[in-house]
Formats: sequence, structure tokens, C-alpha cells
Amino acid sequence: MNIHEHQAKAVLKEFGVPVLRGQVAFTADEAEAAAKALGGSVFVVKSQIHAGGRGKGRFEGLGPDAKGGVRVVKSVEEVKTNAAEMLGRTLVTIQTGPKGKQVNRLYIEEGAAIERELYLSLLVDRETSRVAVVASTEGGMSIEDVAHDTPEKIHTIQIDPATGVMPHHGRALAKALALQGDLAKQAAKVLGQLYAAFVAKDMSMLEINPLITTADGRLLLLDAKISFDSNALFRHPDIVELRDLTEEDPKEIEASKYDLSYIALDGEIGCMVNGAGLAMATMDIIKLYGAEPANFLDVGGGASKEKVTAAFKIITADPKVKGILVNIFGGIMKCDIIAEGVVAAVREMGLNVPLVVRLEGTNVEQGKKIINESGLNVIAANDLSDGAEKIVAAVRGAAA
Repeated sequence: MNIHEHQAKAVLKEFGVPVLRGQVAFTADEAEAAAKALGGSVFVVKSQIHAGGRGKGRFEGLGPDAKGGVRVVKSVEEVKTNAAEMLGRTLVTIQTGPKGKQVNRLYIEEGAAIERELYLSLLVDRETSRVAVVASTEGGMSIEDVAHDTPEKIHTIQIDPATGVMPHHGRALAKALALQGDLAKQAAKVLGQLYAAFVAKDMSMLEINPLITTADGRLLLLDAKISFDSNALFRHPDIVELRDLTEEDPKEIEASKYDLSYIALDGEIGCMVNGAGLAMATMDIIKLYGAEPANFLDVGGGASKEKVTAAFKIITADPKVKGILVNIFGGIMKCDIIAEGVVAAVREMGLNVPLVVRLEGTNVEQGKKIINESGLNVIAANDLSDGAEKIVAAVRGAAA
């Protein structure tokens, strides 16, 4: 689960992390009031969407010379004018894709005298079972570009959960960021605060880009992006309340109600599979045969008939889907349950696209019997390769 920048900063502030003062605004009038409350002569008007690259993004409907989604202004009047221009418009960035995202809220923040821009992030390193701290002196730009062009400027520090942050971690971070003196001490302190927040709130990723040093010798978070482990949200009702459903795909929201692992993609072949590994393999083999998957969907090992029915409805609700591949290897998940769910969903919603079903494993014969006796126009597949080949051929045949 992702949250907005202003929410991320509020969470981190609870742990003592140094952030600039700011207020959220949903209207131009609220933006004006926020600027007046903050005071000063420099403000930053920030679009709040779940995507990076906002500063270099462009708003649909505005000319090529228009400012991006993060704007520095020098008066309360300019805050209101820019807020009115940004709210309600679609912002397209490198991370949103061509469709962009509509800006429904802004964060009005006080300005800062930036001296240096740095990069800092914490994430779960599953290979080492530790929290990895990634740091670079090249802040304020895409870390992917830094990794490609100057990989030697990216440094990784591993923190063992058995010990937590130790003094040597702070020294290593200060060295990686080329900080000395009091700024080095501040970096060590901030690392401890960020790590505490990361662990306490079950984060999966915490990115600060940029982390800045100011002309008066302070270390501050200028931006913050946080992703939480969805499997741990039951422990954090306060975090769940921060969820912004307008930023999520409606199909993914519906899937979450049934505890389905669903991610919408841009392809034309819908997939319903049990097990994340098998789902990834199914997507890969669809691409191997020249088509693109429309989604990742793992119904899990203990899905009920209702769950499967819901999954099928979610897939067919995607207008891009031109065909569906059901690929089930029954272990805990029984093939007859999958079959009953598919039949129930098709009878309720109808079937306007080709459907290929591959069943194998527990109760496979019962599952095949349910499918065969349903009267549905279903294409049977013997194995994964056969299933992928048949659904791609069926989709291409329908298109022709």
C-alpha cells in the first residue's frame, strides 16, 4: 500500500525525522490559506499523486512550456493561482504512464535554501533478510539513471535486524553521502529515526529523494515516498486510514476485498492462476508466444468458489482483455473448486472472449468433468505451454 508525500512526512515526523512545515490542500482557497498560515516569502506547491517524477511531469491541456507538478512560487497569490491550475488536471510523469493521474490534492510547503541534494532509501533485501540502506550523493534525480550512468556513486549498507542501527552504520552513511562534522552526526541520527519508523510501521520501501542539506547546516527530508507491506496492515489501522482509493485501479480495489493478489497490466490476455511463481511463469510464457498478459492474478492456495468467481469477474471487467487463460496446478487448491467458480462466473456474466483452461493436480478429473458438462465453449489445454499457445492463437483468430 502506498501513501501520499504529505502523509509519509506526517508518519516520519512522529519518529522525530526532520521535515519542512507544510499543509495539505484540496482547493485553491485551502492552498491560499495554507500559505498564509506558513508565512514566509517562498512556497512550494506540490501535486500529490502516487508516482514519482512529478517535478518533470506535464499537465494535460497545458502548453509545452507549462510548469510541472512541483512549483516554487514567491507569494501567496502565486500559490492560489498555481493551485487552481493544477487541481483537477491530469499529471503525466515517467512513472504514471501516458494515462497520467488526476491531481486531487496539493501539499503547500515552506521553501528551503538548498545547498546539496542527496538520495537515501531503505528497503527489504530478501536475499540477506536485512534492511538495505541505499545512499548516493546524486539526489534529486532518478536513481535508475544514476545506477545506469554512474553505479559507483550508489552505496548500500546492510542493517542486521538482530542489532538494529549501530554507530558504524551512521559513519558509513555519512561517508557515502560525503557529509562531515555536524551534518555527519545528523545523518547518523536520521538513519536511526528512519530505521525505527521502517520497522515499527512494517514498511517495504522508504525513499527520500532528495534528502537535502541547507545553507544553515540542517539535514532535511524534501520528499518522502513510503510503501507498506500489505500483509501487515492488520497491525496498523492508523496506516489503513491513509489509503487513497482514487489512486488505485478499481479492479485492484475489488480484488483486495476478496484477498486476491491482483495487479492490472496493459496486455490482452487475462490470467487466473494459483501461486505467485506459477502466475509469473504463465505471464512469461504468454509473452514467449508473442502476446501480452493483461494482469497478474494469484487466487491463492485456499480459494473458495466465491473467490474464484470474483476473480473471474475482475478479469472480464477489463475491456482490454481479449482472451482468458486459467492455469491451475492443484495442491491445496482443488481443481473442482476452480471449475465451479469459473462456471458460476461465466453463467452469471456471459463469455464474449476465448477461454482456455488448464487443470492439473488435486481433483483434476472432477474439475474437467464440471467444465465439460457445463456446456461452456471452453478450450482444454494439456499443459502450460499448450495453454499459452492455444489462448494466443484463439485471440489472434478472433482478431482476424
